[in-house]
Amino acid sequence: MANRNFLVDPSLLDFDRPIAGIEEIRRYNPQRFEMEQLTAILYEDLTENVCAAYKDLTRNEFWVRGHMPRMPLMPGVIMLEAAAQLASYFTQKHDLLGAAMVGFGGVDEVRFRDPVIPGDRLVLMTRLEKARRGRMIVARFQGAVGDSLVVEGVLKGIPIPVDAINAAMAAEADAN
Repeated sequence: MANRNFLVDPSLLDFDRPIAGIEEIRRYNPQRFEMEQLTAILYEDLTENVCAAYKDLTRNEFWVRGHMPRMPLMPGVIMLEAAAQLASYFTQKHDLLGAAMVGFGGVDEVRFRDPVIPGDRLVLMTRLEKARRGRMIVARFQGAVGDSLVVEGVLKGIPIPVDAINAAMAAEADAN
């Protein structure tokens, strides 16, 4: 992967020695099963607030059969989810938001540049640009396959009121 103004210098990424695998990712991210969109974390730098990871795509991804038949293209919304999971991992690991869980708050400036298909390795990079504890994070992100930038944009993360949601779900279960 050549450096084409990527958020993380590709020469710093060692795919043979990830710094966190799926079990470590699960310590910080709640997604499980088909919604886990990261394979491993490759790099993080707290001084620059950058992090990089990858997702190896297989023919077993839940979206392959239907998006699109005989021409499986990774849905853009799943690319955004993968980027959000990387930003969430970094934010939660370093307690930058002060929240039990980070949720999507919005996306801006998103551009999809090339298709991503099974067999590809999607390399994700994020740089935290703003963290307002208890309020919001703002992170620029990129996704690349080989030397090609395939997706980029800015995402916002917000604290999820986990306790309030759990209480509401428990009350609903009690009512039924």
